[in-house]
Amino acid sequence: MRLELGIAWRYLFGKKGHNAINIVSGVSAVAVAVVTAAMICVLSVMNGFGTVISTMFSRLDPDLRIVADEGKVFNSDTPAFDSIARLPQVAVFSRSLQETALIEFEGKQIPAVLRGVDTLYNRLTDVDSTIVDGRYLVYDGGFERAVMGQGLVVRLALNAHLIKPLHVYAPSRTRKINLLRPDESFRRETCFMAGVFAVNQVQYDDRLMLVSLPLTQRLFEYDSTQVSAVELRLTPEARLKDVHRRVAAIVGAHYRVLDRYEQQADFFRILRIEKMLTTLLMIFILLIAGFNIVGSLSMLMLDKQDDIRTLSHLGADIRLIRRIFLFEGWLISALGAAVGIVLGVAVCLGQQYFGWLQLGNGSEYILSAYPVDVQTPDILLVALVVLALGWLAAWYPVRKLTLQQV
Repeated sequence: MRLELGIAWRYLFGKKGHNAINIVSGVSAVAVAVVTAAMICVLSVMNGFGTVISTMFSRLDPDLRIVADEGKVFNSDTPAFDSIARLPQVAVFSRSLQETALIEFEGKQIPAVLRGVDTLYNRLTDVDSTIVDGRYLVYDGGFERAVMGQGLVVRLALNAHLIKPLHVYAPSRTRKINLLRPDESFRRETCFMAGVFAVNQVQYDDRLMLVSLPLTQRLFEYDSTQVSAVELRLTPEARLKDVHRRVAAIVGAHYRVLDRYEQQADFFRILRIEKMLTTLLMIFILLIAGFNIVGSLSMLMLDKQDDIRTLSHLGADIRLIRRIFLFEGWLISALGAAVGIVLGVAVCLGQQYFGWLQLGNGSEYILSAYPVDVQTPDILLVALVVLALGWLAAWYPVRKLTLQQV
């Protein structure tokens, strides 16, 4: 194998009979390097956006959420949940009930996601850090209060300092619909604004309203033990995977235990699909660049006819000659991949530390520059794809033209 690689290396960097071959070989390596660097940059930017958004989600999402495998609500007052609350790795044990309701304020009516939370919710999540107006408060001891997303507040023309009440409506689960008086088929609760939060995510800012758990249970006619989720915040030293398995074993098959990523499974599934489609698009572009390798090898083999005959007379069989030119094409891909990976990682690190590419003027977006997150699996994947496609691009001309030359 050393002989084939040595001759291929000499052919790659040695002087050819025609200068055009040098030019085409250089163009082939540059094309592979550019596409490789682009793949590293694109995948790193997508990783960066995923990391940023997952950080935003974590402000209102617990470490673990337990939900029913079937149905909306379940009884949280059971020995299994009591034992979970006593686990040493559980710092906060909280209950919540989430349903869709109609919010009405001075004639404006908007559907919203109503999340009833208990008194431990601000310890369970980092909701206090998301407050942009007013404060976090869902019950002040005398009146029911509400904390709403900033998009919902804008649509209702509210602010955290109004003293006018909000009305929350939900269809009754126990009454029959009266077609003559349909308004009697709805239950109503009243609350007052306390604060506005913003996590810069549409599904929260434009839809979510936080209220007390008892208000939600009264509105939807559930008793005090019925909830839609039990949520856990773990101690800093707890290992998430170990606690996840232990909690899942305690609650059994009728419940699902979700970590932060599983709680936002739809979003991360879309992100993975976008990343996969982007990778396929870049691979297609790399295939186009591979035609340069085909042309370069074809011209090189035409130029080295005398060398091929000489090697054949010296006893080299057809397989050895094929491997020489196969390694020649693979070296072009390997050189381009190495240069492209170094260039792509350098550009990403520069973007990470210096923020060369800006997002708007810095005030219109959450971030001032494109986020990047260079991950080792992406680098290995790109290198593997480039080398594999380079090998395939070299195989066809070697297979066809060597037979004609020997």
